[in-house]
Amino acid sequence: MTGETCPSGHLLDPDGSCFACGPSGRPVTEDGRGAELLDDVRAALARYVIMPSQEAGDAVTLWIAATHAQPAWQHATRLVITAPEKRCGKSRLLDIIEAASHDPLIAVNISPAALVRSIGDEPPTILLDEADTVFGKKAADNHEDLRGILNAGHQRNRPYVRWDANQRRPEHCPTFSMAALAGIGSMPDTIEDRAVMVRMRRRAPGETVKPFRSRRDGPPLQSLRERLTAWIRRHVDQLGEAEPDMPVEDRAADNWESLVAVADLAGGTWPERARQACRKLTDAADEDTTVGVRLLVDLRTVFEDADALHGATILERLHKLDESPWSDWYGRPLNARDLAKLLKPYGVTSVDVKADGTNRKGYRRDHLHDAWSRYLPRQAGAATSATGATAQVNGVGEVAGSGHQALPATGPIPVTSGVAEVAHVADTSHRPPCSACGEPMIITQRDQTTHPTCGGNR
Repeated sequence: MTGETCPSGHLLDPDGSCFACGPSGRPVTEDGRGAELLDDVRAALARYVIMPSQEAGDAVTLWIAATHAQPAWQHATRLVITAPEKRCGKSRLLDIIEAASHDPLIAVNISPAALVRSIGDEPPTILLDEADTVFGKKAADNHEDLRGILNAGHQRNRPYVRWDANQRRPEHCPTFSMAALAGIGSMPDTIEDRAVMVRMRRRAPGETVKPFRSRRDGPPLQSLRERLTAWIRRHVDQLGEAEPDMPVEDRAADNWESLVAVADLAGGTWPERARQACRKLTDAADEDTTVGVRLLVDLRTVFEDADALHGATILERLHKLDESPWSDWYGRPLNARDLAKLLKPYGVTSVDVKADGTNRKGYRRDHLHDAWSRYLPRQAGAATSATGATAQVNGVGEVAGSGHQALPATGPIPVTSGVAEVAHVADTSHRPPCSACGEPMIITQRDQTTHPTCGGNR
């Protein structure tokens, strides 16, 4: 059917279908047809790109639709598209996003001044390809202003302020705008923390896609974009007032709220698909963690039931952990100075510890409780982990623009025990058994005895 057109004048695919139009052959702009429209966008993605999962494809579809309702959102979610190697479909996916998103502004590099002057009351959709060349280790220090603008633009009313020498007064430039970044490896963790993460991979043998040619395939995608605009803009006020039921909390909820709101507006299967994508992609991001959180996890393991441990004992046990980085910390075992430096940001410092009849420098369990309760995943079935535990990184070494080191998690963070937030421990020399479970109690500053796991009392 090459050369044939649908009733609206769009070229048909070889199978006679036209994804630029609805089943009736006419553009779908009527209320109640949002689910079919999102299905069409999802089908367009599948024509040209092999997505890593159904949920990733749904997330990108909803993000594209959300770009058409930027006046409705409090947060401009970033879409970060990464891959471990070249030829994984990142740039091709960005081509489709460019064709279907609201007023796309695509670049492989852009200055801070050019970026903020491109954003106004009706912001474009910022698309940054080859972002690893901007935020990679060698170049990141030269692009701190750009990273700051992208971080600030995630939320409304965070202007970029500069001095206008000609007018002799400060100039407040808006930064709020939806943005997608594509590159190999990791983006700065401050950007990934504000993003929906899609990790692409190479096509497997037998997986095929349609070649993308802008002259042939661009017009149908642009027609799809017009349909999205017509549908979404009729509901901007409704979307702005939406408070969807979210399956996640904190920063993750900020990132996904606009996508879930669009799905709820569309109806059909999309509300559940959006929440499933939210859960799966957020869980996948949570499996990657900063080196500091990884250390807190491993400390909770090595402490077991001990109230205090010498620093040398902690290091010996850390070095023996399977698949941990501590026995080969930049070519040598982790030492006492490294341990102190990594724990200092969490407010944990070494103290004199008496263990096995010897006084030495070490660490106390009660000094670690606060960091454990704030930064580590809670027990199974508890609420979603705190945002501090969701910095998302890939690769080993220092993440450009993050200000701290990071390494890949070797799997889901092992939660070895439930840690509840308890009062500061004043005296643990005598710990009577818990009447409920028989384990030693904690004596608080108020001379009350409680058990941190079961909540029993004497």
